[in-house]
Amino acid sequence: MSTKHGVTALDLPMVDPLPDDTQKYFDACHEKLGMIPNVLQAYAFDIDKLNAFTGLYNDLMLAASGLSKLEREMIAVVVSSINKCFYCLTAHGAAVRALSGDPELGEMLVMNYRVADLSDRHRTMLDFAEKITKTSYEVQETDRAVLRQAGFSDRDIWDIANVAGFFNMTNRVASATNMRPNDAYHAQHR
Repeated sequence: MSTKHGVTALDLPMVDPLPDDTQKYFDACHEKLGMIPNVLQAYAFDIDKLNAFTGLYNDLMLAASGLSKLEREMIAVVVSSINKCFYCLTAHGAAVRALSGDPELGEMLVMNYRVADLSDRHRTMLDFAEKITKTSYEVQETDRAVLRQAGFSDRDIWDIANVAGFFNMTNRVASATNMRPNDAYHAQHR
């Protein structure tokens, strides 16, 4: 499947036919997003892996949290920027643009979050996500204390760490398999 716009460079075809629950999920994605994200199609060669991926993603990115959906997407973009993950930068950059209503913010986070006009809360959150990504072994209680001073609860810190950790994993899988974002993401919310 190594075409310019293929899902991945690996030859792992989707299960055919998809189980009813999976087809309903894909239909809901298409209705809401106007597409089925290529990452879902990539995982659909193994429904158990797809379900594990979507279960964790949906819990981290959509479930109740002290972090807003925008904050979680900002973490995804900053981690993906550090890891140079083309798929996630494109897809989650579009989400930041949509949720913030600010195309410039999405681009700044992709290139260098430090140039963005961020609140102290957001800068502290993104600094922590950067540290987790680059040098997680150096995280200490003082780092968590800085987050608490910025207004984050211990549950929020857990969520920041888990969102950053999830995107560090998915960035590596996307890069290793040459996963490509849907073309539609490139023009969204600009």
